[in-house]
Formats: sequence, C-alpha cells, structure tokens
Amino acid sequence: MNHVLTSRFYKYFVQVLLFTGLTLTGVKHSATPVAVSAPSHIVFIEDSFDEALKQGRLQNKYIFVDAYATWCGPCKMLKARTFADSKAAEFYNKTFVNVSIDMEKGQGPQLARQWQLTAYPTLIIFDPKGKPVLGSVGYIGASDLIKFGQQALKK
Repeated sequence: MNHVLTSRFYKYFVQVLLFTGLTLTGVKHSATPVAVSAPSHIVFIEDSFDEALKQGRLQNKYIFVDAYATWCGPCKMLKARTFADSKAAEFYNKTFVNVSIDMEKGQGPQLARQWQLTAYPTLIIFDPKGKPVLGSVGYIGASDLIKFGQQALKK
C-alpha cells in the first residue's frame, strides 16, 4: 500500500511540475513581445539600376544611387560610417529606393560612361522616371547626406 501511495505521489508530482513548467514557459514566451526594429543602416538594392528604376516607379519614390569602386577608400568610409548612421538610414530607407552599384562590373561600366562619372564615390539622386536631379562626388557625413537628400526632393 505504501508503494502505491508513493507511486501516485510521484506521478502527481511529475504532472504538476510538467504543467507548471509548460505554463511558465508559455507565459514567459507570450509575455515577451517580439520587437521589429528598423534597419540601422541604409538598405540598398545591389548592382541593379534597372530594378531600382522599377521600384522607384512602382513606389513613386526618388532613387538614391551610390556609385562606387571596390578599391575606393572614401567609398568604404561611406559604407562603414555614413550609410550605417541610424538617422541617415531612417530617412533614406523611408524616402528613397536605394541602389549601390560597383561601377567596374556588370552594368556599372556602361552606367559610368552614360553618367560621365570620373571619380568615386559619386552619389546621384534620380526622380522616379530616371531623370538625374542632384549629384555629389566624394565622401560626405551622415548629416550632409540627409541635407543632400532633402535638397534633391525640393527640385
């Protein structure tokens, strides 16, 4: 008889532990909200001006082009500092279709000739139809990049 009571007790005890553990686990997971945060960097379409134009037309947004070369030091600084700035990222991700193009591969050399680029980085903003609105050559900081974008939107 003592063995039966002990066996029932353990069975009950295990059930209570399992139930409590599952309940606490469930409460813990359901009580923890899943935060969806905005990217802390500018999100670019890579090496496809055609796709950026398509998206610009569909979303009726201006297109921001980062024309770079892999060997270019100021281009690397733009990516590491300016494009990684949370305020610049928030403004550009919300306002523009962003495209980053390696001007020495794929579509890049043809676009470099068409746009008559002679130095990198070159930043260009196009209207949704693909007409250039404003350009800048060389490294610029995040606050100047935001001003550059705001200036293009006024044109």
